Amino acid sequence: MTLRVLLAEDMHLIRGALVALLGTEPDIEVVAEVDNGEAVLPAVRTHRPDIAVLDVVLPGMDGLAVAEILGREAPSCRVLLMTSVDQPGVLRQVLRLQVPGFLAKDAPPQELADAIRRICAGGRVIDPRLALATRDMRDSPLTARETDVLRLTSNGAGAMEVAASLHLSVGTVRNYLTAILAKLNARSKVDAVRIADEAGWL
Repeated sequence: MTLRVLLAEDMHLIRGALVALLGTEPDIEVVAEVDNGEAVLPAVRTHRPDIAVLDVVLPGMDGLAVAEILGREAPSCRVLLMTSVDQPGVLRQVLRLQVPGFLAKDAPPQELADAIRRICAGGRVIDPRLALATRDMRDSPLTARETDVLRLTSNGAGAMEVAASLHLSVGTVRNYLTAILAKLNARSKVDAVRIADEAGWL
């Protein structure tokens, strides 16, 4: 049985190298290549791959957002995310989404082919270096409601918009923002968003 792979990578040289690498495997075929996140779902519907290998950092829509959509709309297509080790926020989100495959981009080439086989067989592959990094991640000091307020703020919403969206008063939203800045030791809302995003709390 040949395993059908969709590859999403915006760096042309890297994508070409991965296609060439996987092309040497007798039981693996790259059936589609895309260079942005928004092209993944249409390509999955057209080519029906067994697995989508996604770079976390993609233009248009990042790999995590694509993985979440595929989980809802194309659950038969397994997902393998590739990322760099120094992204703790990504690690937390991968665990939350229960993505079956998570591999460092500098992993030995044969590990990619082996990971594709294991994931397509129903297994899970987490790069051991990435798994170790998760142990160093701190839990968020923010409450669920504070996280909601900061997430909306990170999308550009002002206090009135946040209040309307969460059915709160503007004063309550401002109180939440004050508490968030104190908990994160942030200088501003922008700084708080940066801190929380880098830690994977948004």
